[in-house]
Amino acid sequence: MRTELSLSLFGCGKVRDTYDLGDKLLIIATDRISAFDVVLPSAIPEKGMVLNQLSCFWFEKTKNIVQNHLIKTVDTLDLLKDYVPSDTTLPNYLVGRSMITRKAKLVPVECVVRGYISGSAWDEYKARGTMNSMAMPKDLRESEKLAEPVFTPTTKAETGHDKPLTKQETENMVGKGLAKDLEEKSLALYKYASDYALERGIIIADTKFEFGFVNSELIVIDEMLTPDSSRFWDASQYAVGKSQPSFDKQPIRDWLTASGWNKQPPAPELPPDVISSTTHRYREAYERLTGKSLQYVPG
Repeated sequence: MRTELSLSLFGCGKVRDTYDLGDKLLIIATDRISAFDVVLPSAIPEKGMVLNQLSCFWFEKTKNIVQNHLIKTVDTLDLLKDYVPSDTTLPNYLVGRSMITRKAKLVPVECVVRGYISGSAWDEYKARGTMNSMAMPKDLRESEKLAEPVFTPTTKAETGHDKPLTKQETENMVGKGLAKDLEEKSLALYKYASDYALERGIIIADTKFEFGFVNSELIVIDEMLTPDSSRFWDASQYAVGKSQPSFDKQPIRDWLTASGWNKQPPAPELPPDVISSTTHRYREAYERLTGKSLQYVPG
């Protein structure tokens, strides 16, 4: 399920394939999907296009807040000819699902911002009254909006789950100055995006950013404010005190859990209705946030 190009492979993740273009990268968002840290055998049509095009949308919207790695979105194959050897075969599936970016030195911290208490943060709070080991107000309810967004960084694990980092652990890892910069930039991005999204009927409950350095400049890299990196809720259905339906792969998680799968590879094939409902969720998130129809290019 990995894309194959006659270029030097820079990295292959659960969802993205990245090719080395010297001081630049070609990043391709595939339709692969993972759940419970396992890449599934079934692909989700349009998913890679949503991730790529929504990331590009946010990169453009927020570049005056924090610079990012985006150089060009691949809207046509002709655009790629300026960046790859002339004899490179360029398949049509690259259109709409790939971007040319600056190559950055990765900062090894997942910069998570939470505006609402949900997911693993809710689990920790129920158990200990804390979030990322920080004391939180008493009597918070599941999915409740926090008084102010909170920066809750984690490790960036190559395999398995990321682990929460305290403020001191983050400073020990990257230095006090950079830790402060990561927090300030992450909060600024989240506040802008959450206000923007809410006007379009979507709550961004939490999200994660990745950063890297180009020369001495700290910039946003990877993806940004997508259904894979964020928890999007429908504002019209929001009700504090319970788990919220999300614009993400929740139908897949629910089906896999009900199937009795032991969450170890190999994962089972997904049924057509689960694939279709997941595609719909991703597309709806994109179209509500951008106000545009998804640019779909068959592979």
